Amino acid sequence: MLARMDATASSITTRTRRLGDRIGDRLLHGLTAAAALLSVALVAAIVWRIIDGAVPAIEHFGIDFIWSTDWNPVQNEFGAAQFIIGTVVTSFGALILAAPLSIAIGLFLSELAPSSVRGPIGTLVEMLAAVPSVVIGLWGIFVMAPFVSQHIEPFLIDWLGWLPLFSGPASPSGVFPAMLVLTIMIIPISSSICRELFIGVPDELEEGSLALGATRWEMVKGVVIPSVKGGVVAAIILGLGRAFGEAIAVTQVIGNSDQLHRSIFAPGDTLASRLANQYQGAVTDLQISALIYLALILLVITFVTNVIAQLIVRRFDLQRAGGS
Repeated sequence: MLARMDATASSITTRTRRLGDRIGDRLLHGLTAAAALLSVALVAAIVWRIIDGAVPAIEHFGIDFIWSTDWNPVQNEFGAAQFIIGTVVTSFGALILAAPLSIAIGLFLSELAPSSVRGPIGTLVEMLAAVPSVVIGLWGIFVMAPFVSQHIEPFLIDWLGWLPLFSGPASPSGVFPAMLVLTIMIIPISSSICRELFIGVPDELEEGSLALGATRWEMVKGVVIPSVKGGVVAAIILGLGRAFGEAIAVTQVIGNSDQLHRSIFAPGDTLASRLANQYQGAVTDLQISALIYLALILLVITFVTNVIAQLIVRRFDLQRAGGS
């Protein structure tokens, strides 16, 4: 009986639907499919162009390029190890600093802040993402770096200088200032997404937890965060992707050294920063290919990171659904 009613309703809808509606449906389907295929084709074209440009360096240096620390354009000796390490250290260092701050900002704006300040503070945090990276880099040079080298780095050296990571003299340009700049650039993206995730938690869950006697902290820890932890991980990884690819702001504060140092206070360099610094001034075809090889490595790192993030998010979704 229900099947007959559904078929009757479908036939009536088909008869009464105008020609323009049917054309609109097909047009919408075609446009959306074309947009999806175009994005896939664009990614494939980017990957192909980077691989094609890196082939001469791959054939010349092979896999040894990844762990070689040589970078001498005069003698056509190139290696990526110090830039890979610089990228990983600055990006994950920024992630360690930005993740708790982003979650805290999202919780404050969604759960704790008075309604009169949620809008202004949220808008200001989101506006920080619109500040050009070159402006943040200039602020880092003239404001942040002197303060860090005069106050924060000496404090860390006094308390943690026995560790190689925090050894050496304080410096206004180095890996640590680059980490702080990347932290500032990650926070607006991650905190905005976290805020929307926390707002999306059903009110019934929060009110039910409070009605059962939970404190607000227990409600946040036991209800809000577990409900959206997969999305929070995705938001943090999205910020990490921004950190991996940032070039201009990092270039302005990292010191641009091709030497490998143990201390985060010493100058360094990243894959993206080296590309921004030397691609336009490359003098040989092998140097250009080596720089594109760096871009290929950066692309692989970003791809692997996103795949891992998707696996983590899927695991959280399975746990939430009661799977294993």
